[in-house]
Amino acid sequence: QVQLVESGGGLVQTGGSLRLSCTASGNTSSMMRMGWFRQAPGKEREFVAMIRLNSGSLYYAESVKGRFTISGDRAGNAVDLQMNNLKPEDTAVYYCVESRNWFQSDPYEYWGQGTQVTVSS
Repeated sequence: QVQLVESGGGLVQTGGSLRLSCTASGNTSSMMRMGWFRQAPGKEREFVAMIRLNSGSLYYAESVKGRFTISGDRAGNAVDLQMNNLKPEDTAVYYCVESRNWFQSDPYEYWGQGTQVTVSS
């Protein structure tokens, strides 16, 4: 079993920055992907960013490209999300995720409990 714990959420003004961190515990062997999703009030959960642990390749949602940067421990023990130039539409609960599945369309088996990010206008 794997446990993911996020930290670093909070309240920030438009244009500000936040850094989210996630640490994994338990059996993280053979993990292929680690990343972040978010869910805003009244909206479906959406992909934000992902790192492939074997290659280090990075993937971003179009809405955050150029503003967010994902970085991680290639062993699958930790992942960060640096968020710059935040906008009110970035307000959401952010979830750390991890998977032993390869394909980007495959579901993530492990989810954190989430951390709230609120961007005020």
